[in-house]
Amino acid sequence: MIKKIKVSAPGKLMLLGEHAVVYHRPCLVAAISQRLFLEGEKIPENKIFISAPEMGIFDFAVSPFDLEKEQPKEVKFILEAIKNFFRKYKVESGLKIKTKSQFSAEYGFGSSSAVSVCTIKALAELFQIKMGKKEIFDLAYKTVLDIQKVGSGFDVAAAVYGGILYFLTGGKIIQPLKVKKIPLIVGYTGKKASTSEIVKRVKSEMEKNPDYYENLFDQIEKIVEKAKSEIENENWKEVGRLMLENQKILRKFKTPSKKYGVSSPTIEKLIRASLEAGAYGAKLSGAGRGDCIIALGKEKEKVEKAIKKAGGFPLSVKIDFEGLKIENKI
Repeated sequence: MIKKIKVSAPGKLMLLGEHAVVYHRPCLVAAISQRLFLEGEKIPENKIFISAPEMGIFDFAVSPFDLEKEQPKEVKFILEAIKNFFRKYKVESGLKIKTKSQFSAEYGFGSSSAVSVCTIKALAELFQIKMGKKEIFDLAYKTVLDIQKVGSGFDVAAAVYGGILYFLTGGKIIQPLKVKKIPLIVGYTGKKASTSEIVKRVKSEMEKNPDYYENLFDQIEKIVEKAKSEIENENWKEVGRLMLENQKILRKFKTPSKKYGVSSPTIEKLIRASLEAGAYGAKLSGAGRGDCIIALGKEKEKVEKAIKKAGGFPLSVKIDFEGLKIENKI
């Protein structure tokens, strides 16, 4: 019987297809080498203890009977995942959970999804319940939706499967691409974006003008389909061009900014700097307005230097091909 388990899952970066993926179009997402680690342990006391130092949480305690109550945002995803697991498998126990992350929640690398995935995997091992990747995805996706109310699940898929994925809303298709490298360059804008807030604003705008947005999403879908084969062929110049096309469409959104869409002056400045330094293409990654930009190109150092000079923060990011994994068990 397993008493203690340590698991980890990668963060994510959206490559192409953000926003459209919420409306039943495909996207391309990459799992990244920065990981979130979670240790889980069954304890005899009927309490759940959580330590998440990066989030400023030390020995937070809650009774399993209080899981229905509103919880602090720093522990929400862990407790919602525990509640969903307990309900689904009709089990219960006291627990000790500790998390450690290699990336800041500020970057928009999908820490909420990674911690949900890790919690469910740790519980499956502790309670000796066999769960396949898709079952873990489904329960973690439900957890994220229960809290955020919106989302397509691509970040959950990246945390479970790893690699570069062709993904369709809700996990209807989760297909790993046959590629082992990508000349990716990442820059943080210095501003944290609220994904759920931006997605809700786009939804509200779309309801007023559905035809306009459906047309934009159709264009994004065509770009994603082309980019899928170009990535597998490692035709990076063409992928870069498609990234720029995708960015152009994201600027046509009428919210949050009439001038920049879901982009921003900072994002545009970092994209420009990347292109001038020799990148094949660049775009925002994720909901927009902040978080990260991504660029493609062989001149990594030159582009990173340009991002820094333009006021951004270059991040050392590699693609993770392992996905969710067990680090050790006792």
